[in-house]
Amino acid sequence: MRTTTPDSPHTHGRWRRTGSAAIATAALVFTGLGTAVQADAAQSATTSTAVTYAATPCATPKHTGDLTCKSYRVTGGLTAFQKMQAAKTGITPKAADASTPSGYSPTNLRSAYGLTSAAASNGSGETIAIVDAYNDPNAESDLATYRSYYGLSACTTANGCFKKVSQTGSTTSLPTSDAGWSEEISLDLDMASAICPLCNITLVEATSASYANLGTAENEAVTLGAKFVSNSYGGSESSSQTTYDTSYYKHAGVAITVSSGDSAYGAEYPATSQYVTAVGGTKLSTSSTTRGWTEAVWRTSSTEGTGSGCSSYDAKPTWQTDTGCTKRMESDISAVADPATGVSVYDSYGVTAGWYTFGGTSVSAPIIAGVYALAGTPASGTYPAQYPYDYAGTSSLNDVTSGYNGTCSTAYFCTAETGYDGPTGWGTPEGVAAFTN
Repeated sequence: MRTTTPDSPHTHGRWRRTGSAAIATAALVFTGLGTAVQADAAQSATTSTAVTYAATPCATPKHTGDLTCKSYRVTGGLTAFQKMQAAKTGITPKAADASTPSGYSPTNLRSAYGLTSAAASNGSGETIAIVDAYNDPNAESDLATYRSYYGLSACTTANGCFKKVSQTGSTTSLPTSDAGWSEEISLDLDMASAICPLCNITLVEATSASYANLGTAENEAVTLGAKFVSNSYGGSESSSQTTYDTSYYKHAGVAITVSSGDSAYGAEYPATSQYVTAVGGTKLSTSSTTRGWTEAVWRTSSTEGTGSGCSSYDAKPTWQTDTGCTKRMESDISAVADPATGVSVYDSYGVTAGWYTFGGTSVSAPIIAGVYALAGTPASGTYPAQYPYDYAGTSSLNDVTSGYNGTCSTAYFCTAETGYDGPTGWGTPEGVAAFTN
């Protein structure tokens, strides 16, 4: 189990922690915060505000060579959302209480990324595919609970919005069920819904977390017509990855998003594929700025935080022009990932049915897939990872300029800077303009 507190600005090779009270608790009024938490004097008197969390079980590989999910589940303490809620109501909420949401809502996320208007009108007819390993038998019912609670339209098999298939496209012969990957699936489905509630969703479940099976599921997602595919998994780079690139991830005209990793500085695959959008992670907090939010690189220790780095194997795409890395540089873009500023998810398979708060770059990848979907169908023959680069330095992106995720010899590989940097790419969305060609 881990305890997280925010990092301060750093000198290379050194870092320190500051108190969790540094998370903004300004009493900003937001809609969609969920039901009010009931007062509990005893809980208020004893609850620690430090957020604790643990990696979801799918973050540990079942077999040698398996890829792993990129998510953490909060187990205690008060999240940024709960502190914001407490400032609004004057009531200290229970820590890690599964009976009520304790993470950011769809309304919060859309507010943070300038998506409120687009989410209300865009996305109809578009399909976001979620690729994960193993089966979540409660995927549809858990998604229904999430969407109903937050007032989103129903997305079911019956109304044609939701579809669950195996890596071969079967709706009946599904993989073995797995509780750890079910947590990941719930997270991914809920984040796609939060950002693009009018989109259809196809869940493609790989037989296992091997490259071959997840890659086959990737291809199946595209075969089924998805123009937006979210992948919240990854692993160490290897000399085989350029072969995987062309076999599984080279799909022109499809926006493929991939988590950058949760192990702090260091490149991961398939985030370093030249054909995908590598999505980094931030700490998202409320602020008194015009935007109402502020972000920094997510890092909680030398081995925990958003991934970034210069690939050892993948060629540099023509549209990526940073000069310190001669090969593919990770990341391209980013969104919230810090568990302490995490998101609400409803899950019921293998855990106490209820509301949980999740973090990790498994959060940011489906968020960005949803933003691409709101922006519209990618142009045929293009690789949408390029799109944010065309809007670099404009008001269509929120430049993240503080924080770091490790120690590196080339500063921007691991340290946020004005403009492009490895941990956050060109920043976070401010509307959808930067995600269309």
